Amino acid sequence: MSTHRLYYDDAYLQNFDARVLACSPAEPVQGPSGTQPAWEVLLDQTAFYPSSGGQPNDLGLLGEAVVLDVRDEEGDIVHIVDREVAPSEVKGCVNWPRRFDHMQQHTGQHLLSAMFQERFGLPTVSFHLGEEICTIDLHGAEPSRDQLIGAQRAANKAIFEDRPVTVRYGTREQLAQLGVRKEVEREGLLRAIEIEGADLQPCGGTHVKSTGQIGMILVRGCGKVRQDWRVEFVCGRRAEQFATDDFERERALMGLLGCALNELPAAVERLGAERDAHFKSLRAALQQLAVLWAAQLASTAPSAANGVRVASLFLRGAHPELLLPLATEIAKNERTVALLVLEASGQLVFAQHPTAGKDLGAVLKNVLAAHPGKGGGNKDFVRAKLGDPASAAAALELAKSLVSDD
Repeated sequence: MSTHRLYYDDAYLQNFDARVLACSPAEPVQGPSGTQPAWEVLLDQTAFYPSSGGQPNDLGLLGEAVVLDVRDEEGDIVHIVDREVAPSEVKGCVNWPRRFDHMQQHTGQHLLSAMFQERFGLPTVSFHLGEEICTIDLHGAEPSRDQLIGAQRAANKAIFEDRPVTVRYGTREQLAQLGVRKEVEREGLLRAIEIEGADLQPCGGTHVKSTGQIGMILVRGCGKVRQDWRVEFVCGRRAEQFATDDFERERALMGLLGCALNELPAAVERLGAERDAHFKSLRAALQQLAVLWAAQLASTAPSAANGVRVASLFLRGAHPELLLPLATEIAKNERTVALLVLEASGQLVFAQHPTAGKDLGAVLKNVLAAHPGKGGGNKDFVRAKLGDPASAAAALELAKSLVSDD
């Protein structure tokens, strides 16, 4: 016996009565405080929507049992709850804020997809309703900025006109004759959602009664996903929250940069240019420091019996950008090896003049075996970062012993 789906006829139904047909232990589920026991409940009818078609499941209560998940299993709607439910009559209560949010997002998706296809020939190939962001994947050329804004504007125009959203039933052939946006292969009687003058699409999801209840659609971004283009968007209360958050961020930036809203792009661009200039100056200064310091370190480095000098340095409080130029400058001296380690991050750079004749790749391999991290290089130059910066001093001592013993 297939469960009668009350949400097909009334997506606004929040409370309902049903008869419990079966209740049995289910696989434990992951809850807020860890794994918890669960039961599967089968009803003769339900207003709970199961996860399907990119739309997440409803939550709520069955009597005193908390509904943790809702699944569609071959026509039966299975409710996963946190306690056993007696085989009798039970009252169901759908979490309305969650349901209405999903209705806003899903109907908004239908409308936005219709605008992309109608105006720009970009069909939707998939839809996902996330906890924060919704996405549609468009097939075709990359949507331009004007197309993204154009589809958003056209969809919002239909929202402001408060067009009716209705449910239609018909066969695949009947819906095709009515101009369905995307044909399906399923046979039999199909359910479709019609947005007056804008869209007709087969769908088993929950939707608002008119476009005005979507509130607003806000496109948030677009990026490449495999061969398609993923458009991020939000509707209704989510759009309001995102717009409010954007305003708060802009206001904070205006205060930090001391500018008006319309001056923000120029102020950020100026700040970026200043940052790049400062970084360029810093690198030049570090290079000059490296040249001077390297000369001192190379001249005072102790020599081994074979005449190879080892300049080792455990750097405390040094800028990370100094490590590479300093090692490189030291290694310009014949028969000289540089072993440098940065205390704060556990970064290390080993370099040598080819006449030193060591194999720093082998040295690094032994160091990382004793003090795990990630890195690589060749016999004359290696760099790495230790997993635990606290082992940096020990790693340096090991490298010194390996170079001296080689």
